[in-house]
Amino acid sequence: MSRELDELLVRIRACRICEAHLPLGPRPVLAASASARLLIASQAPGRKVHLSGVPWDDASGKRLREWLGIDSQTFYDERQVAIVPMGFCYPGKAGSGDAPPRPECRATWHPQLLPLLPDIGLTLLIGQYAQAWFLGPRRGDSLTATMRAWRDYLPHYLPLPHPSPRNVAWFKANPWFEGEVLPVLRQRVHEVLSSPPPKGAPTQ
Repeated sequence: MSRELDELLVRIRACRICEAHLPLGPRPVLAASASARLLIASQAPGRKVHLSGVPWDDASGKRLREWLGIDSQTFYDERQVAIVPMGFCYPGKAGSGDAPPRPECRATWHPQLLPLLPDIGLTLLIGQYAQAWFLGPRRGDSLTATMRAWRDYLPHYLPLPHPSPRNVAWFKANPWFEGEVLPVLRQRVHEVLSSPPPKGAPTQ
């Protein structure tokens, strides 16, 4: 399975399917290993990540690592942490923020990639696009509604708002997130990363 995953990652990183729609051109950014225990599913790389090629190499990534309670060395160890956004390339701007992730990745690559991550013990669903893909009709009518039902998705999934500085107003309006969700998030991340995968663990 590891060889199959390695070959798939080579194909993903060479992908040009939606090149015509990408203002800065294609540069798929993701990280995965068959041994990964934690899966971070988000929306799409930002412009800074596109330029560096390093996932979450921005202010959002710093906040995310603080939320998880892990250091950069652990975060970027693909043997432990898989980083698989809904769109692998920077989609460009739309209004005051980035455009939605291109749908081609979800349709083309995710159905092939996710089954090759058999040891995932926890999937973090960051933002509405990841929540829609993984939770389907189980998600709430809004991100806030989904977040308020976060306990319902454990132990396999934990929805999160995007840690972008643009969401500071949401964090201030929902102090329960920091008080209730983050302690459980850190505990689950620690449990998953410090324990061996259970036999027969379901593929996420």
